[in-house]
Amino acid sequence: MRTLLVLAGLVALVYGDTYMHNPRGSNNRLNEKRATRQNANRLFDSQNNNRGGYNVGDRDDTPSGAAVQKQYRMKYFMSHPTAGKTYLDVEWTAQHGCGGNEDDDPHKVNCNMVIQFMCRNGGVTEDEKADVKLAIRDGTSTDTINHQASNNENESKNSFTNRRDGQNTRTRGLHESFEWYDKCKNRERNKGLFTADQNVRNNKGSTATRQNNNGNRRGYECPEERDYYPYWHPTEWKDIAILAENATMCDYYKKHNFNKNTKWECVQNFPGNDGPRHWSKHNNKAACEAAGGTWTEFHNYLEVDTTKTSKVACEAAGNIWGKRIFNPVDACLVPLPEVDCRASEWSRVNHLGNGREAEPLTYRWTIPHFPSGENQKCVLRLRYNISTDDYDPWHTDYKSNQNNAAGIQSPVTQNPTIEVGANNIPIKLAINTAQFGRTFQDRSHMFILRKRPNDPDTNAPVTATIHNLNVRGKRGNIVQTFPAVEYDFIPTNLEMEPDDLVHVQWTGSNTHDNNPPAGDGQAGDAGEGTGGTDRHNLCETPNRNANYPTPLDSPLSKMFTGAKVKWMAQTCKAAKDMTEEDIKIQLCSGGYFSSKDDCQGNGLDSGKAAINNLLNNNPASYEGMLLKMSNGCHHYLCTRNNNFTNRSQKGTICVGEKFKPGNA
Repeated sequence: MRTLLVLAGLVALVYGDTYMHNPRGSNNRLNEKRATRQNANRLFDSQNNNRGGYNVGDRDDTPSGAAVQKQYRMKYFMSHPTAGKTYLDVEWTAQHGCGGNEDDDPHKVNCNMVIQFMCRNGGVTEDEKADVKLAIRDGTSTDTINHQASNNENESKNSFTNRRDGQNTRTRGLHESFEWYDKCKNRERNKGLFTADQNVRNNKGSTATRQNNNGNRRGYECPEERDYYPYWHPTEWKDIAILAENATMCDYYKKHNFNKNTKWECVQNFPGNDGPRHWSKHNNKAACEAAGGTWTEFHNYLEVDTTKTSKVACEAAGNIWGKRIFNPVDACLVPLPEVDCRASEWSRVNHLGNGREAEPLTYRWTIPHFPSGENQKCVLRLRYNISTDDYDPWHTDYKSNQNNAAGIQSPVTQNPTIEVGANNIPIKLAINTAQFGRTFQDRSHMFILRKRPNDPDTNAPVTATIHNLNVRGKRGNIVQTFPAVEYDFIPTNLEMEPDDLVHVQWTGSNTHDNNPPAGDGQAGDAGEGTGGTDRHNLCETPNRNANYPTPLDSPLSKMFTGAKVKWMAQTCKAAKDMTEEDIKIQLCSGGYFSSKDDCQGNGLDSGKAAINNLLNNNPASYEGMLLKMSNGCHHYLCTRNNNFTNRSQKGTICVGEKFKPGNA
């Protein structure tokens, strides 16, 4: 099976990490108090430094520990099917940069960024108290989920089910399914790929690649799928965007990605024709059919429309009548949008910093609409692919693999010594051929996509465009948090149309202590309030140079004049009854108080314990409110994480006008 798809790459012995900051990337962290992650193999292979990443969110002011119901999930409203969209700003840093024009603005590597997501039905509740076994989850243990392998083609369906369920310990995190890794491990690897002089294990199936030549396991991720894009078999991942090294590559990516293009794989039955088996060792049509299998076409999809049970009804609704991965029977599939492809924004090399405009690298994701309206448990995935020009990554394949017996020399070899001058001066190059073509990644913690709430004025689902306003970062100074980042609001400068809504929401951890071991960085968690805790609030300020909030009862306090609450998580007071003062109090108290009064124990006049002036008794996370704001540019800050000259957690919302440095 010959494939000429590009493998991401990097010269050896250099960290080429990428870290996602919104939604918070885990880098395989869970809830560790240490600066380095406990288990780099927990869910996926990031190829990143052991530092970096953010802990899973805590629901209240104490660590969630082993209590999954005390973890907090970020919750985003879906887009409306015909009206307003919902936008979420994805933010990241990438060590070796990306973007630029090869002729006029060359970079040091070829690159692309692939942004993907995966969802499964959210079950009965939005948290995991009533979770199903196979749902996406963060887990409560840093241990890697188990996998009991079997390549027995005579394994019965019942035996497989017992094997799968026996490994699915619910305390351990899960992204890809057990079936996905089983499929990957048992299927022959693609031997048409360039592996240079690496000895790639043939008995490890598609888990063995040039970058992962021993077939090591990280969660249920398939290394062959991770290392190559677009993948040539069906996958569980849905494409959002590919930010290419240049725009000329977009036709290729759109032609071959799985969102709109079908993929094929071999389907064989369990013994006794007990239904289709989820794996086959055959990776091509000829071998599949010779073994009695069926080379089968599969579609990617958003979800299954169970209300349409015939091809005619399905296609009349604009859906696809086709087969889905793991279940090769016809069903009505809701199509995915075409992948968004564009040239990557330029970012600085060897910096892990901002783009050309001194702003973080971001992509604005249009969150999809799920027609079923059912809650979805999801995870976001960011892949950073880099390669060199030391060989042609698009036209170098297995025919160039090192083969001493046949006299074939790989164009790149491990740590070669070369001659560079007439005097035969020997120079040794630091080249790791497993990393000439390399993929890095980060993934979010699990989050919820949920249907839109009803507008209190119409009692029908909200139709306006929704912008998500969140918080990035973790506790500590720049040295202690690196390669994570310090606190800030995201987007820092939010521009909205007058009829748009903003969903203010954040999450944080109570165990961001950054204790030793600190790896190659610094331990410690400098900041205000109780050590290890993330805390936030949102208070109006007259401008971004100011470090004092505007008093709530001041005539100068105008940020929420005329504002309307369209939804809020705290239900002690109806959204339509929330006053300007109520909104200010809820946001400036970080959700500690729901409103001024009359809130069944949550109001200022209710006898509730006084709020700590450093927000220590606040929850680490805030589910928030959905607001319609008045026109103009409004500025705000977090009172706790705003140490002048050290840290600055401030932001601006501009409604009906553009943000300009002069109006900040």
